[in-house]
Amino acid sequence: MRRRISMLCAAAGLAAAAFVAASPAQAGYHLIRWQDSGFCQIWDESIPTTPWPAGYHRASASVPTFVDALMMKDSALKAGHCSW
Repeated sequence: MRRRISMLCAAAGLAAAAFVAASPAQAGYHLIRWQDSGFCQIWDESIPTTPWPAGYHRASASVPTFVDALMMKDSALKAGHCSW
């Protein structure tokens, strides 16, 4: 009986791991650009609030990692779309 419970727990654990691995990745970061200064900032989409103050607009599509967002910001700086 104990062995069956252990096998059941192991199977449930493997099923849960497979479910997590198969679920689609959520995009997590994008650039916002402040309208008054032109400064671009990486915004974490998991933050449940909006940036403050409200003088900004979304300047890029979503990317999955912070490193991807950092590379996107670097490209925007080099192209002159954002200021330092």
